[in-house]
Amino acid sequence: MSERVYNFGAGPAVLPEQVLEEAREHLLTFPGAGMSVLEISHRSSAFSEIIQRATSNIRALAGLSDDYRVLFMQGGATQQFAMVPINLLPVGGSADYTLTGTWAKKAAQEAERFGSVRIAATTADEKFTRIPAADTLEFSPDAAYVHLTSNNTIVGTQWPEWPHTGDVPLVVDASSDIFSRPLVVGSNGHGLGLLYAGAQKNLGPAGVTLVIIHDALVERAGVVGRTIPTTFQYSTYVDSDSLYNTPPVFAIYLVALVTDWLLSSGGLEAIGAQNARKADTLYDAIDRTSFYRGAAHRDSRSRMNVTFRLANDALERRFIAEASDASLAGLKGHRSVGGVRASIYNALPEPAVNALVEFMAEFERVNG
Repeated sequence: MSERVYNFGAGPAVLPEQVLEEAREHLLTFPGAGMSVLEISHRSSAFSEIIQRATSNIRALAGLSDDYRVLFMQGGATQQFAMVPINLLPVGGSADYTLTGTWAKKAAQEAERFGSVRIAATTADEKFTRIPAADTLEFSPDAAYVHLTSNNTIVGTQWPEWPHTGDVPLVVDASSDIFSRPLVVGSNGHGLGLLYAGAQKNLGPAGVTLVIIHDALVERAGVVGRTIPTTFQYSTYVDSDSLYNTPPVFAIYLVALVTDWLLSSGGLEAIGAQNARKADTLYDAIDRTSFYRGAAHRDSRSRMNVTFRLANDALERRFIAEASDASLAGLKGHRSVGGVRASIYNALPEPAVNALVEFMAEFERVNG
């Protein structure tokens, strides 16, 4: 296949074409380095400029104050499931977790290895098809932190806004909706203490994990009462500017390019408006008749991962196969739930959603 298709895959996900084109130019020779961007040293001046640009872009997009640190790590969000409690959950202490999907559940299970986990809210009895209502959230004032997963890729739900946690730090796994809308950080009632995100949805390729952490939490590892290996301490990455060991140079380079693109596209306000239009267009097509059925509750629907069902498994398989033939790729739902899933991350252009909606109408005309 020589032509690019519309990629609706859940991740690794679509990247902006202009980012891919710029990266292609630097694969052979990076400006000023005389070698490929894949070959430059992480101690070189060229990479120093790259990581500083990526950091500056992220600070600008998120509106970070000086008391937040931007770290580039490895191990994906899955490693953060352990690093968060290792560093932040004192021996004998407890943390609150909200269970809204598979990844939130895995994060809570990992935290149980290091301390007590209290479930502040869960929608497991509804197969995680909605976000907990605000009046059902019960946070403990003595919790070390409150953990939530902001967007749930498998079932297609998303927190409309993050809950207020008072004086308890909020820890957010934002892997699948990072920078997809304006980000509220700082002294706003949310008390954001730490945010982490695997890059492979909205930031870049797989291989690098973004961590944004408040200064107040960086040194907490020193008082949690356990011995922590050096490479699992957040302070190690703060003190070394994310260069304690060899970082994923190329992945961070692409994060710099993607965040350049986000800023040049108008920032999070503009990308948030575009994502809202894409989601509204697709959900309108789903709700237009009874041929398609949305999988998530309407008030909890994700703007990143749109999930829906057809009348039966056979019809869904036909839909996915024929869509693939029409250059609409990656629409198969997660293996644990089935159905159809259209991931419409930042870099997926609006014409892709329009093409999918047109395909849906024709498929319904033929098979309805």
